Amino acid sequence: MISRILLFLGTNIAVMLVLSIAIRIFGLDQYAGTGTMQMLVFAFIFGMVGSVISLAMSKSMAKRSTGARVIEQPANENEAWLIETVRRQAEAAGIGMPEVAIFDTPQVNAFATGMNKNKALVAASSGLLQTMTRDEAEAVMAHEISHVANGDMVTLALIQGVVNTFVIFFSRIIGNIVDKVVFRNERGYGPGYFITSMIAQFVLGILASAIVMYFSRIREYRADQGGANLAGKNKMIDALRRLQSQHEPEQLPDQLAAFGISGARSSGFKRFFRSHPDLDERIEALQALDAMVSR
Repeated sequence: MISRILLFLGTNIAVMLVLSIAIRIFGLDQYAGTGTMQMLVFAFIFGMVGSVISLAMSKSMAKRSTGARVIEQPANENEAWLIETVRRQAEAAGIGMPEVAIFDTPQVNAFATGMNKNKALVAASSGLLQTMTRDEAEAVMAHEISHVANGDMVTLALIQGVVNTFVIFFSRIIGNIVDKVVFRNERGYGPGYFITSMIAQFVLGILASAIVMYFSRIREYRADQGGANLAGKNKMIDALRRLQSQHEPEQLPDQLAAFGISGARSSGFKRFFRSHPDLDERIEALQALDAMVSR
C-alpha cells in the first residue's frame, strides 16, 4: 500500500545532484575525458554509486518519513497478530524475519523496503489494522512480503543505476555542447558546462523516472500474485477491492510510492509516472490468473 519507490527515486535524485556537485568541486569531471567510452564508464560508475547509496538509505528514510515505530514487544492484540502474520509469511516465502513497524495514520496503507531481503522492513498503518478485516490485512502484508521475497528493491535499484548512467552521460554531453556552442568556451569546462549539465541532469532524471515506474508497475502485478499465493487469491482480491473503496487514499511520501500496495489513479501523461497500476487493472489481472488456473 505504500509507495516506497517515490521515496527511493527522490532520494536518488538528491544523491545524484550532491555527487555531481562534489564531482565538480573536486575536479573529478576531468576523468570523464572527451571520449565517448571514457565518459560512459565514468557515468556508469557514479550512476551505480548513487543508486546503491539510495538503496542503502531506504530503510532509515522510510522510517523517518512515515514516523514508523518498529515493534520490539507487541503492546496489544493487533500488534501481536501482525508480528505472527509477518513471521508466518516470511517463513513461507523463504526470507528472514523482517522488522515489523506501525505508522500512525487513519488511512489504510503499508509498505516494505530494504536492500537485503533477509533484513527488510515491513510496516502497516494503524488505519489498516483498524479498518481492514484480518483476512484483508493478511493479504496486504503478504503483498509486501512478496515484494521483499522478489527482491524488488534491489531490482529497481539496478534499473535506476542504469538509468542514472545515461542521465549523467547525456547531461554532460548537453552541457559540453552548450558550453562550446553557446558560451564559446574553447578550453576545459566553463561555468556554462557546469550549470547546463546540472539542469539537464535534474530534468532528464525526472523524465527517466518513467522507465523505473514502468518496471515498478510490472513488479506490482508479481507482488499481487505472490500475495495471492501466500494469503489466498480471494483475500488478495478482497483487499484490493477494499482499497478501491477508499474515497481519498492517502499518498505516502513520494520516495515510498513504488513499494506500497495501492498507488493513486492517474490519467494522461501522469500515467507514465505511476508506480502502481490502477486497482481495477490489478483485480482484473488476478481474476484472469484465476481463470487460467481453473482451465
